[in-house]
Amino acid sequence: MKNAKQPKGTAVDRLVDVVFRGLIGLLRLLPYRLRVPTMGRLMGFVLGPLAGYSRRARTNLALIYPDMPASKQRLLARACCDNFGRTLIENYSWQDLGARMAQSEPTGAGLAALAEAAAAKRPVIFVTGHFGNHEAARHLLTAIGYNVGGFYRPMNNPFFNDHYIETMSAWGGPVFAKGKQGTIGFVRHLRDGGMGTIFFDVASREDVIPFLGHPARTSLSAAKIALRIDALVVPYFAIRQPDGLNFKVEVEAPITHTNPRDMVIEMNARLEAQIARNPAQWFWVHRRWKK
Repeated sequence: MKNAKQPKGTAVDRLVDVVFRGLIGLLRLLPYRLRVPTMGRLMGFVLGPLAGYSRRARTNLALIYPDMPASKQRLLARACCDNFGRTLIENYSWQDLGARMAQSEPTGAGLAALAEAAAAKRPVIFVTGHFGNHEAARHLLTAIGYNVGGFYRPMNNPFFNDHYIETMSAWGGPVFAKGKQGTIGFVRHLRDGGMGTIFFDVASREDVIPFLGHPARTSLSAAKIALRIDALVVPYFAIRQPDGLNFKVEVEAPITHTNPRDMVIEMNARLEAQIARNPAQWFWVHRRWKK
């Protein structure tokens, strides 16, 4: 793993980290089938409201769905936080999540192209959003023989960031932090025939592209890198199933190489379709439409 240089954390950062580590430690005493829904409920009913996540989610839902009743917006915001809590504890329980995903099989129109690229050692960039549990898809692809790395944005709390990134880099391919050195390492990994995942649903100053019908600051990095090194661009999504524990992993048809902006518009369209089917599984807490 390549770590970005982190700022020195504050006393509050340290306190938040200590409390969170304690909570994770307690929850990991529970069986996985109880651990995951318990963390979901804690985030949905307690931690999400206290941290302001529920309020932020409702604000974004009101922007995108102005005609939706406030009562439904509240329920969706709670469900969003529930999914977030489940995702957090799943990723801190990566051995259990990995074992569960290894019993599954991916579906989707992109599987054949992915196999061809792997056989030819062509670089592959998986693109996805903060939807369902993105790591579940990476676990499944790892289980069937693909070595999938990652490209991430470091968190503001450096104490939390250090151990969270450990959960990402403890298995699968190499993980690189956003920044000059991380980008160089990530591109080198891809040029060597590697595979890696990039999130495209985060705010960036590169461009402004509509997302869910409203202008959103958008990164073009995934498309730019793909065009530079002729990487196959494959969207994937891990969709949480009604039992709250299992996932359906969809590996979608590749994004056609055109130009960075049009490619990202198509990526947005793929994610928007997933959100339309399962709105509670996207991370509405994101400041996606900030000016």
